[in-house]
Amino acid sequence: MDLSLDLSVRGERSVVLYRALLEAIREGRLRSGDRLPASRTLAADLGLGRNTVTTVYERLVAEGHLEARTGSGTYVADVVPLPRRRPARAALRPRAGWAWTPRPVSGDSPPPAHDFRAGIPDGSLFPYDTWRRLVSARTRSATVPGTYAGPTGQPALRAAVARHLAYARGVQAEPDDIVTTHGTQHALDLVARVLLRPGDTVAVEDPGYPSARDLFAAHGCRVVPVRVDEEGLVVDELPERCRLVFVTPSHQFPLGPPLSLARRHALLDHARRHDLAVVEDDYDSEFRFVERPLDPLHRLDRDGRVIYVGTFSKSLLPALRLGYLVAPPGLLDALAAARQLSDGFGRPEAELALADFIDDGLMARHVRRATRVYAERRDLVATAAADLGLRLLPSAAGLHLTGVWDEGVSPADVEALLRAAAAEGVVAESLAGYCSLGRPAGVVLGYGAAATASIRPGMRRLARLRARAAGR
Repeated sequence: MDLSLDLSVRGERSVVLYRALLEAIREGRLRSGDRLPASRTLAADLGLGRNTVTTVYERLVAEGHLEARTGSGTYVADVVPLPRRRPARAALRPRAGWAWTPRPVSGDSPPPAHDFRAGIPDGSLFPYDTWRRLVSARTRSATVPGTYAGPTGQPALRAAVARHLAYARGVQAEPDDIVTTHGTQHALDLVARVLLRPGDTVAVEDPGYPSARDLFAAHGCRVVPVRVDEEGLVVDELPERCRLVFVTPSHQFPLGPPLSLARRHALLDHARRHDLAVVEDDYDSEFRFVERPLDPLHRLDRDGRVIYVGTFSKSLLPALRLGYLVAPPGLLDALAAARQLSDGFGRPEAELALADFIDDGLMARHVRRATRVYAERRDLVATAAADLGLRLLPSAAGLHLTGVWDEGVSPADVEALLRAAAAEGVVAESLAGYCSLGRPAGVVLGYGAAATASIRPGMRRLARLRARAAGR
């Protein structure tokens, strides 16, 4: 359970926690029958005293919002949540005459012995037997339509995704606000089809996600890189007459730090004043290791300008090709039409199986298990990075760490190092490959696909090659 607590405000901490829990219940992020963490567990998670949590629980029970079951725990009572607030006005409208341009897809390659590529989860952690059982049950049942399905996705999955986002990320969305996709790239393509014309200006973070940059360029847009600093996207440097901004605010890709709260408000204010759309990519935020996340841009948006996109490719398995987008009401019909024209609809049996996977608590269980594995790998990479002389950038989530050399190493040195490492079965990526405005000397080290036992020897090889190059 994620709660955003501002403990800097005046007043007792019990009041702050009480209001946060009450808001979660009223908004439906905590549903009737949901079991709350034990008071000791929640107190440890939030850094509060156990007595504080116990006092709040007792108050909410007395008010009828919670109920205590002897020997079982504390549960949300049978209450009706307040209606979720939707944007008062639909600021975003699709463009006329939208079109699309196909882009090439790279082929598969065998994984290296020491795989530090970014953005790849560990497929061996996925519960294949459980998934096969769910898909088989849905395929045999009458719930899989025998005719063409709707382009926005199976209602059961859209409802499950809405609940998952509300609980895990605080995103308030109705099932009808959601369009299922084959992943983030598919979602961005749909957005580009209905919002952008050739020649429109799209701002992207730099360094940033190359596939997004390439996709917008393939649609004929003018893609402008915007500098990123320790607080994230530099909003003051956004280009004039920009139609869309693509950002990764939860943990900037590939650097890692989140977009600061001040910058989030500045970006939303800029979007309102300049009539532009904001696409928020909340990639692999399920795996968090340090601090609790800030509220998503979507949650802070009051003007209906944020399009929230996500994927299960990182949290589950890329081969499933399942993702989603949450859009303002004014775009939904156009997005549904674009989806129908592009690929019609998704795989009903897979979408229904994923709905079961989420609703049965299997998704949360998988994320908890995978997070423990990734946390160990992350620590191994972070410890070994010191032998490379890397300064790791702060990152609280995700499946990679980014390190930079402050002096004595050039981007050309990094490229030479990675070529030599690849020849020895160690594959990582240069930070310069994610940049348009400059060529920093750094490396992006993924640990999702790296077998735990391969990390130390792989990093030792990198360190040996780096030391050899420095000696020359």
